[in-house]
Amino acid sequence: MSIVIGRKAEAAELNRAISSKEAELVAVYGRRRVGKTYLIRQTFGNRIVFEFTGAHQVSLQEQLTRFAKALSRASGAELPIAPPKSWGDAFELLRDFLEPRLQGGGKQVVFLDEFPWLSTPRSKFLQAFDYFWNSWATTQPGLIVVICGSAASWMINHVVKNKGGLHNRITKRIRLLPFTLRETKSFLRSMQVQLEHYQILQLYMALGGIPHYLKEVQPGESAIQAVDRLCFDGHGILRDEFMNLYPALFDHSERHIAVVRALAGRNAGLQRGELIAQLGLSSGGTLTKVLEELAESGFISSYLPFNRQGRDTIYRLTDEYSRFYLKFIDNRRTVKAGTWAQLALSPSWMGWSGVAFEGLCLKHIADIKAALGIPAVYTEESPWRFLPADRGQAGLQIDLLIDRNDQCINVCEMKFSTGQFSIDKKYAEALRQKVSLFRQYSGTRKSVFLTAITTFGVADNMHKTGLIQNEVTMDAFF
Repeated sequence: MSIVIGRKAEAAELNRAISSKEAELVAVYGRRRVGKTYLIRQTFGNRIVFEFTGAHQVSLQEQLTRFAKALSRASGAELPIAPPKSWGDAFELLRDFLEPRLQGGGKQVVFLDEFPWLSTPRSKFLQAFDYFWNSWATTQPGLIVVICGSAASWMINHVVKNKGGLHNRITKRIRLLPFTLRETKSFLRSMQVQLEHYQILQLYMALGGIPHYLKEVQPGESAIQAVDRLCFDGHGILRDEFMNLYPALFDHSERHIAVVRALAGRNAGLQRGELIAQLGLSSGGTLTKVLEELAESGFISSYLPFNRQGRDTIYRLTDEYSRFYLKFIDNRRTVKAGTWAQLALSPSWMGWSGVAFEGLCLKHIADIKAALGIPAVYTEESPWRFLPADRGQAGLQIDLLIDRNDQCINVCEMKFSTGQFSIDKKYAEALRQKVSLFRQYSGTRKSVFLTAITTFGVADNMHKTGLIQNEVTMDAFF
């Protein structure tokens, strides 16, 4: 039997639905390929008595025909069930199918996958599901209905925040995120892929923690070989994934892709006003919706800089695969096997690796805090930049501040390197000036600790001594 790697909190939530004495309506959402369906099937197993998956961009009649076929298979009917004429009729058939099965005790699960795709225009799907749940299903203590979708923003707007009959009806809500590095290591080990931390780090920076991508890595491959085969080979599954990814999740996906491209071009991120200017928008109404949808689906993250207000929020691209694709695959004249082996030796690779490593660190703040010995201390994490009005003043960019409730601040320097990172005299002086300017510009009275987050640590030398107060290496993420 297959096992579920990680996902402990999510599996526990699903198991609480099993032990519940009431009807449960569970919403599971997360970006494409993140493992939602696998988690649900593995957790509920043979408790799933009916499963149906919506199809993308097909007619109402085709959806209903497929629904009837799925119900025929689940019921073991000798004769196929005739396709219903409407979703209202479809849910009546589902009720008839479930009623005798709910008499035997124990939880029975109905799993509706790709739920947003079922709600085609003028299909009245949501109204029919609303009536099915409120008029009957909610009175069945042995029933769990799981609705699942990759279009996370749709799930939030139309289900979780529904203003009609489904308002406040969701009993459990699970947002499934990509694997962490620790989970990625366990997942790879389960497939007999034995890679050291640095190799896993390289994989993660290109593919992210997406199980569907990671399961294609083969035992005996290096990270460079795996990325080369998956992204640059003519039959690689990720060579064209970017062009399929966004249209499958969002309506008018060209807007989302435009935002992603803009953010990919600015490593430090962009404020909302900067995005409006760069994209040539006349107003920000459309952008607000696009940003919310991308954030809810996990492609971008927003950060409120230290001591700043909401209008200063910075948006950054945090989807590793999208950043990798736009840097190395998009618009490349020749994409063929062996390309990545060459690119991974180029100066552009080192620059990209630094940015990708920073993004990785921002996703593993809990691990950084644990390594610093402050897992239980309340903190706020953010980038920080100072843009002086006076051109005579020096600007300042800090990619990560950990503002602590114990009257301390960690100013984090995140550095990717292929070996120990060495601080020379020039860089040491730049770091001292950074801390000094931060104290001056921010006006903080807290203790400021310069913290190095690196792959293999910082080499001991005269420039490190007395400058670096804390060190965190990549091993803390595993």
